[in-house]
Amino acid sequence: MKVYGSNLGEPHTSAFGDGLFELRIKGSDGIARVFYCTLTGKRIIMLHSFIKKTQKTPPAERKKAETRMKEVKHDW
Repeated sequence: MKVYGSNLGEPHTSAFGDGLFELRIKGSDGIARVFYCTLTGKRIIMLHSFIKKTQKTPPAERKKAETRMKEVKHDW
């Protein structure tokens, strides 16, 4: 992300709208997801991460990220 920017595109990242993005990472424990947002174009703020166990992103995981994004953008 440091080299190519915050939106790497599929299959590495996807946009959820309103400035919320998801980073996909494969590891020995499974597939991890990291929700993040950007501030002033260059700052990447990691909001929430979890190990994905189902096909769809659980709504509660996305809600945590959305809440944290609002807090970060309010404080910034």
